[in-house]
Amino acid sequence: MLGTVYKSTGSWYTVKAQNGGFYECRIKGKFRIRGIKSTNPIAVGDQVEFDVEKVGDDAVGVIHEIRDRANYIVRKSVNLSKQTHIIAANLDQVFLLVTLNNPTTYTIFIDRFLATAEAYEVPVVLLFNKIDTYNEEELAEIKYLAALYRKVGYTCIGISAKTGKNVDKVKELMTGKTSMFAGHSGAGKSTLVNALEPQLQLKTAEISEQHLQGQHTTTFAEMYDLGFGARIIDTPGIKGFGIVDMEKEEIGDYFPEFFALKGDCKFNNCLHIDEPKCAVKEALEKEEVAWSRYRSYVQMVTGDEDNYRVDIHDNKK
Repeated sequence: MLGTVYKSTGSWYTVKAQNGGFYECRIKGKFRIRGIKSTNPIAVGDQVEFDVEKVGDDAVGVIHEIRDRANYIVRKSVNLSKQTHIIAANLDQVFLLVTLNNPTTYTIFIDRFLATAEAYEVPVVLLFNKIDTYNEEELAEIKYLAALYRKVGYTCIGISAKTGKNVDKVKELMTGKTSMFAGHSGAGKSTLVNALEPQLQLKTAEISEQHLQGQHTTTFAEMYDLGFGARIIDTPGIKGFGIVDMEKEEIGDYFPEFFALKGDCKFNNCLHIDEPKCAVKEALEKEEVAWSRYRSYVQMVTGDEDNYRVDIHDNKK
C-alpha cells in the first residue's frame, strides 16, 4: 500500500493510506537515506510503501520503501553538529513565524532558515506574528524588516494569530497545498493552526517571563488535514538552525540578492569577503544589500555556528 506519513515518534509512524485509512507502522529493517546522515530515516510528509500485518487483533503496518522526496527541510543541532534531522518532506511551502520580541527572532536565524530552504528548493513565506502587541516604533521595525525581505523576493505578511488579523490571507495561500509552520517556541505556531482550524485545539503555552522564551508544546512534527482543503505540518519550536552539507563556495547562491550579483564579481569563485572588485561588497557599501543579511552570510561562510545574537533590530551598518 502507498501512504503518507502524518506523524513520527521515532519508532512508530502514523501513515494515511490512499484509501483514507490510518495505520500505525514500524520500519522493516534499517533504512539508509542517500546522501544524508539523519537521526530520523522517515519524516512527516514522506510517501512510503507499506504492508499490513495482523498482530493479534490489531493491524500493524510495516514500511519497506520510501519514495523519492521532492524536497525536504533539514537542520543540524548547533550543539551536536554531527547530528542532522529532517523536519518534514514533500512540502509545497513553509511559513516561518517571526516575532520581534516574546520571543525575539534574530536575523541570523531567519537567514539560515531561508538559505537552507533555498538549498532544498522549499518556498518560504515570512509571517510577522503578534502585530497586535507592538507599539508604533515596533510596528515600524516590522515594516522595515518586511520591506527588506520583500526586496529579496520573499512574501511577507503581518498577522495576529490571536486576533485573526490576516489569517484569511494565510488560509488562501495554504488552500490545496501541504505547508509547514516553523519558528521559535512561543512564536505562535500552534495558536495560528488553532485560528485556522479551531476544532484541532492544539496545545499552546505562555512565554516564560524569566527567559522570554516559549515553552515547547509540540514535541514532534505532525500533519493535519484542514477543513478548507489544506494540509499543515506543525513542528516543535526551533532554538537554533545549523546549516547542513553546504560548501562555503555555494552559500552565496542561496542568498538570492547575492546570486544575482555574482556574475559581476571579478572572480568566478568570489566569496564576497576579502576579494577585490566584489559586486556584493560594492552593493553593500551603496546600501543596496542589507548589512544584516551580509553578516548572516559571513557567519555561515566562516562557520561561526554559535554567534546567533544578531538582533532583529540591528539591520543597518
